[in-house]
Amino acid sequence: MNNANALKEYQQTSAHSGVMDASPHRLIQMLLDGALSRILSAKGALKQNDIAKKGEQIGSAISIVDGLKASLDFKQGGDISKNLDALYEYINHILLQANIKSDEALLDEAGQLLSQIKMGWDAIAPNATR
Repeated sequence: MNNANALKEYQQTSAHSGVMDASPHRLIQMLLDGALSRILSAKGALKQNDIAKKGEQIGSAISIVDGLKASLDFKQGGDISKNLDALYEYINHILLQANIKSDEALLDEAGQLLSQIKMGWDAIAPNATR
């Protein structure tokens, strides 16, 4: 096994064990981090004119945001969950448009919105989300 394959295997194993041991609060943080990472990667691919990678990364970010939407608890979350649902829908719309138009500014907008959500989520004590 070459070094690149070994590193990839380690990262996959490490990520899997991190998810298995994570609290619900930490899982949301990981999802937000993952979406932001994919957006940054898509921006890099766009700058390098790697259209396939750009589309792959944006598609992955959209899937993560869909996962965040699916995790919303409307019964306990009330208006906050409804507002986040609408915001996640808007972010996915922006990401889709960014992919279609190859628009870096739209990727920035989606990233800024997710960063604001992440800052709010990070400020919540992990035990408060149970």
